[in-house]
Amino acid sequence: MYSTSAQKSKRRTHTRPELTDEQKQEIKEAFELFDTDKDGSLDYHELKVAMRALGFDMKKAEVLKILRDHDKSGHGLMEFEDFAKIMSERILARDPMEEIRRAFQLFDDDNTGKISLRNLRRVAKEIGDRLEDDELQAMIDEFDLDQDGEISEQEFFGIMTDHDA
Repeated sequence: MYSTSAQKSKRRTHTRPELTDEQKQEIKEAFELFDTDKDGSLDYHELKVAMRALGFDMKKAEVLKILRDHDKSGHGLMEFEDFAKIMSERILARDPMEEIRRAFQLFDDDNTGKISLRNLRRVAKEIGDRLEDDELQAMIDEFDLDQDGEISEQEFFGIMTDHDA
């Protein structure tokens, strides 16, 4: 029996998730940026910082194992193709909720479970944003559903997932 187009499209929905063009570009840029000697491959130190730039802060032993497993030349180097494959797999394996939780913790440096005006002011300063307190407070007020003057973790999840908390 011949497959109908409905059956074909149903089959296609079970494909593995793919990286966005933006994510692919980030991988390429990280490789190029941290290939400091521009030899087209990453050594241990270059690999470690490139992985960190993509959000993977790994222990030395883990980075060395990855390098050993993918070192085709035997010189302790990783080519772009292998780097892109490894980073793609790791990015696709990320738990989005865990990523949001980690982002929340970057704001909540005093571990109160809330993002206060002080927390937001610190982050704005760290990233070079020169926002006034009234602008920062307006950001809090917009998403502060329980109107306690701070953003709770639940409210933050709502912001990041574009759903009501």
